[in-house]
This record gives sequence, structure tokens and C-alpha cells, in this order.
Amino acid sequence: MRDYGAEFEDYLTKRKAASRNTVASYVRDVRNFLRFTDRNGARDPAGVSAAEIGEYIDYLKSLNRSGATLVRNVASLRCFYRFLMAGGQAGINPAKSVKLQKVPKKAPQILSGKEIELLLAQPDPSELKGCRDKAMLELLYATGLRVSELVELNVEDVDIRSGRLSCCGGRSHRVVPIHPTAVAAVSDYMLRVRSQMVSPEGGQALFVNRNGCRLTRQGFWKIVKLYAGRAKIVKEITPHTLRHSFALHLLENGAALKDLQAMLGHADISSTQVYAHLLNDHFKEVYNQCHPRAKLS
Repeated sequence: MRDYGAEFEDYLTKRKAASRNTVASYVRDVRNFLRFTDRNGARDPAGVSAAEIGEYIDYLKSLNRSGATLVRNVASLRCFYRFLMAGGQAGINPAKSVKLQKVPKKAPQILSGKEIELLLAQPDPSELKGCRDKAMLELLYATGLRVSELVELNVEDVDIRSGRLSCCGGRSHRVVPIHPTAVAAVSDYMLRVRSQMVSPEGGQALFVNRNGCRLTRQGFWKIVKLYAGRAKIVKEITPHTLRHSFALHLLENGAALKDLQAMLGHADISSTQVYAHLLNDHFKEVYNQCHPRAKLS
């Protein structure tokens, strides 16, 4: 039986140079969709209609999937049918006509300077795990890396002497500076701790788990939530909280939008401009709370 999932994965990886997370989620979405159509007697995906895709989305709704998950599934299927069309295996893209209500984007949570300090103070660097965790948290807030980029770092990607790291995210490659406090935390981990934690399976991975293998995104965010709880931070922690905080704090302190775009690895500056809007909203809130005339209205 033909493995469409494997072929689609190859297409996303080699032709589209999609990130590892995008490949994983898109392929998972498509495999689930194909299993659903098989149960309904439509074994050839080229023969699936837009109405049947709509039925699948309704099925996902019945499982109480979030709006964001539904939107991603439609995007996955549109990409899958573009792949089939490119290979001459389908004549139309039935997912293209499936419409969903836009999911309003939540404003990203931003940690205050005090909350950042509390979070970074939680790991105990005298312990192996605490030293690793301190290095990861300091590095993430110092550079604004995506979590997926952080866990993909190898030892050779970090230059302790120059205080810089080399990062590949999707199709982009960038060099990001690291401030001295973070350099010290990463250097301590690399020189004193990593060799005691890494296994042969860990290879050149910079950050490894208790088994000595490369740490995963999920593993890292369990760590962050643990320390956020210890720091009594009540804000919702998401995979991008430290990245968002890094960006807004740089803008607050005078960073140019173009420079921030380069450091974050955004292909389009419109992605970076979100932080400028957040900054304006933040200043407006401060103004309304603190200006004596504003408080009279």
C-alpha cells in the first residue's frame, strides 16, 4: 500500500525546506486524515471532495479540537494536495475551498523584568540538571531563539570566546550575540557538566536530557513550567514566552525594528512589527494607569 505520509514528508523536507516542527505536524495531520477517509471508503486521496474534507473538519470539531488546530489541519491538507498536484496525482485542490472562521490571535504573554529575574534565579547551578537548566534559560532569553532552535543547537554552534552562536531556523541562517551573563552560564555547563550527562546517542547535541540524548521541545517546556511554578509566576507560559519577552524588552530599550528582525530570524518584517504594536499597547496602558488626567476619565 502506498505510503503518502512518507512521500509528503520527503516533499516538505527536501522541496519546501520546512522546519522539523512543521513537517511533523503536517505529516501527522495528513496521516490522521487519510485514516479517516479510509474508514469512509475513499482510499485514493485524489478522489476526496471538498465536502468530505468538510466532514473531516466537523469530525475534529466533535472531538473539541481547538480553533488553531482546525486551521492548521486545513493548511496541512491544502499543502498535501499541492504536493499531489505537483506530482500529477491530483487535478484539483479540494481543501482550497474549505473555509474556516479566523481564530483571533491572543496577544502573547510577556514576562516583566522582575519575572524574568525570578525565573532565571530558580535553577541551582551546583546541581548537574540545575546547571544545564540555568544555561538554557539564560541562553533563550539572551538570544530570543525559538525553542526548536535551542534544542537543535550543537556544541560547535556556540562560540564562547566571541560570545555568539550560529543558528539555522527553517531556510534562514543567522549569527546571534550572547551577553556575558548567558555566556558564563553556558560556558559553565559546557565545561563542567555536559560531559557528565551526554551519552553516545546524544552526539554533538548541546543540551541533553537525563538519558543523555538531545532534549526535546516538550522536555524543555516541562522544565520551564516547573521553574515558573517555583517562581510563582501566574502568567500562562507558552513555547514562545521568553522569545516574546526578549523581543519586547529590546524594543523598550531602543532596539531598531530591522535589527530585531535579524536577531529573531523573521523573513518578513511584518512578523516583527507585532512587537511594536505590543509596545504601543503597553505604553498606552501605562499612560492610562499613571497619568493623573487619564485616570479622571
